[in-house]
Amino acid sequence: MSANPSNLKYTKSHEWVRVEADGTLTVGITDHAQEALGDLVFIELPAVGKELTAGTEAAVVESVKAAADVYAPVSGVVCAVNSAVVDAPESLNADAWSAWLFKLQPADAAAVDALLDADAYQQVVDAA
Repeated sequence: MSANPSNLKYTKSHEWVRVEADGTLTVGITDHAQEALGDLVFIELPAVGKELTAGTEAAVVESVKAAADVYAPVSGVVCAVNSAVVDAPESLNADAWSAWLFKLQPADAAAVDALLDADAYQQVVDAA
């Protein structure tokens, strides 16, 4: 398992968040999440323009073992989706840190500050 990048924020439900220069948030699932799920075979992404509330279901990833919800890390509006991962779900298994799922325009940019840093997320993983 690779180390959790320190430039990202994390949720207890295993999403990673990268704050972009324009203030949008790029969201994906962590390496720990893809490893626990196994070989991914299907991904359902939210529609661009959809309003999401923090902690609610935003996307679904399915593996040969299970299906898992991907939750919105903060409230906001979906401004982009990565259709390449829909066509190649295995790309999340290959590199969870670069295979993002969707981008979010946060309703409150400061909400990101409440997310976990890499060390705090590692404690969540270790406790599981």
